[in-house]
Amino acid sequence: MDDAHQSGADIKLSSEELDNHQTRSSEEGKGKRWWKKVKYQLVEYHSLPGYLRDNDFVVGHYRSEWPLKQALLSIFSIHNETLNVWTHLIGFFLFLSLTIYTAMKVPKVVDLHTLQRFPDVLKKADLHKVHAELRTCLPSLPNMPDLHGLREELKTTLPSMDYLPSLSGWHIRELLYNCLPERFSSGNYTDVCVLHSVKEELANILAPLMVRPITRWPFFAFLGGAMFCLLASSTCHLISCTSERLSYIMLRLDYAGIAALISTSFYPPVYYSFMCNPFFCNLYLGFITLLGITTVLFSLLPVFQTPKFRTVRACLFCGMGFSGIAPIMHKLIWFWGQPEALHTFGYELLMGAFYGLGALVYATRIPERWMPGKFDIAGHSHQLFHVLVVAGAYTHYRAGLVYLRWRDLQGC
Repeated sequence: MDDAHQSGADIKLSSEELDNHQTRSSEEGKGKRWWKKVKYQLVEYHSLPGYLRDNDFVVGHYRSEWPLKQALLSIFSIHNETLNVWTHLIGFFLFLSLTIYTAMKVPKVVDLHTLQRFPDVLKKADLHKVHAELRTCLPSLPNMPDLHGLREELKTTLPSMDYLPSLSGWHIRELLYNCLPERFSSGNYTDVCVLHSVKEELANILAPLMVRPITRWPFFAFLGGAMFCLLASSTCHLISCTSERLSYIMLRLDYAGIAALISTSFYPPVYYSFMCNPFFCNLYLGFITLLGITTVLFSLLPVFQTPKFRTVRACLFCGMGFSGIAPIMHKLIWFWGQPEALHTFGYELLMGAFYGLGALVYATRIPERWMPGKFDIAGHSHQLFHVLVVAGAYTHYRAGLVYLRWRDLQGC
């Protein structure tokens, strides 16, 4: 009886110990979850380690020393870097789309041997009706004593004529004289299908022959620089909160991206403005490239990222931008009579205004300095700076298209 009583007591004690153990485990689990929740909460500026302190006018909503996984996932949460990440991430995808679009838009040149069968097609057609058909798309053909005007006519009428090259070196005039008769006259009648075939042959053969685009590498260098800058900036703002070492690396990458964007922005205007004068072309390209490399090397210094050098950083990058004034003014003087020169100059002024205003906002920390804490989530200076950078880069893309059309038309 005593043994049974003792056994029951042991069972009761074991049950109590089990309950206590489960209670302690539950409390420990809640404690861990609570600690994890507290650990990944947003903190205020005064709680940040020194390497994360940059703008004391942005008071709260900081991520501090989060694990890399949590930092990456925070792209979908709200904090004071959310818009900094997304403004340049969206800009990156915008320029990636523009790069693909531009690459697909580059016209392809057909083989000159395709012209050999074109006179045979003309011989089989009713040239009087062909003339009538051609007049619908080439109204000035009857009044064209020579074929110099055909280029401009095709430029405004054929859909594939987005880019046009210089006629020099292609002997288009001679080829056209060999293919087209001196005048259209009545001949053998044929059906409508042949007329449409002749018209299609003319468009498909002559249009590509008129198109031989100049090299695109300066333009794609600019697009590459823009994408590198935007992606590096977005990544930097997303994961710099993890550790001091990673923050140091990402800030160096961010500064290198800014230098790359500024340097490559001058490649299209310099190259396409002075492509016929290699001395000035190489001089300006070499100078801006050397200045960009120097800026990147200077940005590797640890002191460069401290808050007190904020104005120095802005001035350095502005200095890179101002270095492009010389080639732009040089171009404007050389090609003052060219409408394309004035057109691109207008775009470049607008681009400079966007970049300059962005640098001013970045350096002065407006508007958060006027109302600290009111623009922590949206509207602080760095977000405005990002938007202005994307606007300036897109403006420069539009200027680049004008340069391409200009040089494709005129060559050297």
